Amino acid sequence: MTETADDLSTPLGQDKPRRKRRLRLPFTAMQALAVLLGLVLVAFAGFAIFNKDPLGGEPISRVAIRESKPAAEEKAAPAATGHETKAAPKQAVHGDQKTGEQKTVTIIDGSSGSRHDVVIGAGGETGDKAGDPATAAPAVMTGVDQRLLEKGRYGMIPVAAADMKPFTVYAADADRTKAAKMPVVAIMIGGLGVGAAKTTDAIMKLPGAITLAFTPYGADPAKLAERARAQRHEVFLQLPMEPYDFPDNDPGPQTLLTSLTADQNLDRLYWHLSRMQGYAGIANFMGARFIATEAAMQPIIREANKRGLGLFDDGSSPRSVAGQIASSQAMPFGKGDIAIDAVPTANEVDRALTKLESIARERGVAIGTASALPVSIDRISTWIKGLEGRGILLVPLTTAMLKSKSS
Repeated sequence: MTETADDLSTPLGQDKPRRKRRLRLPFTAMQALAVLLGLVLVAFAGFAIFNKDPLGGEPISRVAIRESKPAAEEKAAPAATGHETKAAPKQAVHGDQKTGEQKTVTIIDGSSGSRHDVVIGAGGETGDKAGDPATAAPAVMTGVDQRLLEKGRYGMIPVAAADMKPFTVYAADADRTKAAKMPVVAIMIGGLGVGAAKTTDAIMKLPGAITLAFTPYGADPAKLAERARAQRHEVFLQLPMEPYDFPDNDPGPQTLLTSLTADQNLDRLYWHLSRMQGYAGIANFMGARFIATEAAMQPIIREANKRGLGLFDDGSSPRSVAGQIASSQAMPFGKGDIAIDAVPTANEVDRALTKLESIARERGVAIGTASALPVSIDRISTWIKGLEGRGILLVPLTTAMLKSKSS
């Protein structure tokens, strides 16, 4: 056996060290992580592209429906089978129901728009919560002309009768003769009905010539709107419409969407119209995308006009097509000239009111919009006191709309 130099230099009694083999992967840990993240992103993109969702991510309720059997058949069933039966769970049906009543509920598929009528029998409360203001159909308000109402899918909704229209019947009183001769200003306070305190402030602290607009939400918008009418305020109903950044910016349940069919949006319109009664017209609540989309706005305006309502555009969308559609249908229409409290400080509100006066002198009519912020109510109340002395008349929104049409 031959010896090498390494063998001679190795200490006696020790074996030659063996070199261990390391297992090497064809990729690094960072590469593996990058591949995994890539697969996740590809899967997410595929879901977003191929998943058809016309509601744009709006929440959807899925309801289990069980066909009811006659009472005699239900009693006979256990005896025939010899098995014990358990009570079926309550159905999660949107709406409220009182004991001893029957009610037909229309359930709409948010994706296809198909409808299914389900009869709910007596036997207690159903739905997410009995009396939930977001789902319960309100009672008819006092002081509302019954001839201008008809029963809709979700409750009583306005309708024109002979030569009577809600726009004229529910318009607030105004000196039309004086309004024809003087520059006029109208102000609409919007977003009411959600906060009872700020809504009450607007009702009680502002004069009756100020028009109040209610959203269909809140604990009891119908009761607050009824109180407003009792204080001689003119009332409008605001319809939640799709803004450009929907659903990140969501006006609320049953929002009118450009991705829905005309029938689906009309169904939502009927829901909104049933939340209260006694309003002279409708107005947009947000909705820069919807109000700028002619195909979406056309059926809504046509239906509202058929029911004798006026239409007010708050002027927040420069691309709005509401005015030209309303004009083509000879519908009473008005558009906001300035948002009075876009910057909610006393100085800026005062500056906006001064600008509103200038517009009225220049055009003969000016319409401002505002919310029920304390600073807005305070500054508007102070501004109104000397308005007529400066040669300008404060009028309800309907009066300003009619003067705009005639001028």
